[in-house]
Amino acid sequence: MGTIKRPEATLEDRWDKSGETLLLTGVQALVRLPLLRHQLDKQLGWNTGGYISGYRGSPLGTYDQQLQKQAKRLAEANIIVRPALNEDLAATAVWGSQQVALYGNQTVDGVFGIWYGKGPGVDRSGDALRHANSAGTAPRGGVLALAGDDPSCKSSTITSGCEYSFMDVEMPVLDPAGVQEIMELA
Repeated sequence: MGTIKRPEATLEDRWDKSGETLLLTGVQALVRLPLLRHQLDKQLGWNTGGYISGYRGSPLGTYDQQLQKQAKRLAEANIIVRPALNEDLAATAVWGSQQVALYGNQTVDGVFGIWYGKGPGVDRSGDALRHANSAGTAPRGGVLALAGDDPSCKSSTITSGCEYSFMDVEMPVLDPAGVQEIMELA
C-alpha cells in the first residue's frame, strides 16, 4: 500500500520538478507555463525568449504577483515580464514580440508570449488583438491570451465575459476546467 507522504517534497518543486504529480494552483500553473515552454524549446535546440505583459488589475487573481515572485527564475529562462498601464499597451507589446525576425538582427529564434487582462480591457484591446491574431505568430513563437472575466463586477467598472469579444476578433477560446487542463491546453 502506498503513501501520500513525501518528506523530500518542497514547495519549490512546483517550479523545478517534471514527470511527477505536483500540487499547483491555477495561477501557479500559469506562471509555470512559460518556464515549461522555454524548457521544451531548449530540448528542440531553439534559442527562444519569452515576453509576458498585461494589466495588473486583472481578475486573474495574483498572477502578476506570482510572476514577480518568480522574477529571478523567469529571467534565467530568458523570459521578460513587463506589466503594462492597460491591456491595449500590453497587447500591442506582445504582438510586437512576434515580429522579432522582421529586421534580421534578432538575438533569439522566436518569442513565446503571454498577454493577460480583464473583460473591459479585452473589449478595449480589440484592435490590437484582431491585428495580432490576423498577423499570426513567429514560426518559433506563439501567444497565449489570458482573460479574467468579472461577472459580478468585483474589480471592474462593469460586468464582463470575454467569449464574444474573442469570437469577434476570431481568436479561439479555451475554457479549462481545472489545473490539469490549464497545463494540457496551453
